[in-house]
Amino acid sequence: MDEPKKGKRTGSLLIVAGICVILAGVAVWVGGLPRLRDGIGEAAGLLVSVAPQLALGFLMAGLVTVLVPQATIARLVGEGSGIQGLMVATAAGAVTPGGPFLQFPLVAVLMRSGASEGAVAAYLTAWSLLGLQRVLVWEVPVLGPQFAIARWTSSLIVPIFVGLAVPFVLRLMRAPS
Repeated sequence: MDEPKKGKRTGSLLIVAGICVILAGVAVWVGGLPRLRDGIGEAAGLLVSVAPQLALGFLMAGLVTVLVPQATIARLVGEGSGIQGLMVATAAGAVTPGGPFLQFPLVAVLMRSGASEGAVAAYLTAWSLLGLQRVLVWEVPVLGPQFAIARWTSSLIVPIFVGLAVPFVLRLMRAPS
């Protein structure tokens, strides 16, 4: 991993750690050490409840790393894959089940393996907007098939637009001022 990404990760970690220190201080100020202990207990409970999903997400990402050659990822959704790569990423995002604990380790591996920023953006947008499992389990039964199909088909183009826009926006953000 290159240095700028490592620096961003360290910066984010420091920001979150700082927020935790501030919140811990507020907890002690508001309710003393018992309130801080309660907060730590809540955190531990949350960790225990999401640890299996998180572990599976990392396992899935690791297996993708060793089973799918980087050349295949680069060919399908890499910088040179164009609109076809955005369509592949959109389709993959729409059919991939699971929550963020599964998705983000997988997306990190895809980026390290040669997926373009646009394709990753299209994948994430499709996963959150077009997820078929959510449409079938929630939208169709609750909102009806006609509405679900209309909403889903109306949203099909959005991941492609996002996949085209993200590299452009990133170039603007990275441009020297």
